[in-house]
Amino acid sequence: MLAKLVKVGGRSRDAAEKPFWISYADLMTALMVLFLVAMSVALLAVTKKISEQDRRKQRHEEAIRDLLDKFAEATAKFPGIELDRDRKVIDFHERALFEKKDFHLRADQAQLLREFVPEVLTIAESDEGKQILKRVVVEGFASPTGTYLYNLNLSLQRSQSVLCALFTPTSTAEDSLTDVQLGQIRDLFVVGGYSFNNARKSDAESQRVELRLELYGVEEDHLPATTMPPGNFGDCQLR
Repeated sequence: MLAKLVKVGGRSRDAAEKPFWISYADLMTALMVLFLVAMSVALLAVTKKISEQDRRKQRHEEAIRDLLDKFAEATAKFPGIELDRDRKVIDFHERALFEKKDFHLRADQAQLLREFVPEVLTIAESDEGKQILKRVVVEGFASPTGTYLYNLNLSLQRSQSVLCALFTPTSTAEDSLTDVQLGQIRDLFVVGGYSFNNARKSDAESQRVELRLELYGVEEDHLPATTMPPGNFGDCQLR
């Protein structure tokens, strides 16, 4: 009996001597596991964010391709007009060239613009157009002959002459654009002059106008809708 009591008492003393707190090594192991779990969650969140950005970028690029396809189809209806996909420019080639030191469009050139621009407006009102197309810049150019400032003004006048051709009433109602179309042009088109920048092989080829398609970037905020009243476009003062 005495031996048994001594044995039981020995077990009690061993149990009492065991440490109550977790060992330092076990604590570090637990912290490492928590760290790995936290890092895994963070990496998963970052990867998911990057993947979503890639998907938005891909959808944006697809919308741009669809939009350019529409413009390519539109230009194909008019011989001599071509879409430059890389520059995102509608090039009229010899169908929108000017005489030296002149900024006036011929009657056939003005008529061509009035026939072609409604195609641009239709595309601008499409789903891809509303999503991607920011504005259409009418860019005028000049040849290297002459001074920089003279050619800058001349190229600007050439781009303005395009809008004058669109807004000036014609003798036949069928050839004139409607007030709705003119309102769309006022909201969408802007003009720019580039002197002899981007000159071509010859002076004659440099004296031209182009339509540059300015597109929205990924997640770029859209321009606010215009608040200008309809109509009241005024008269062209370009002389």
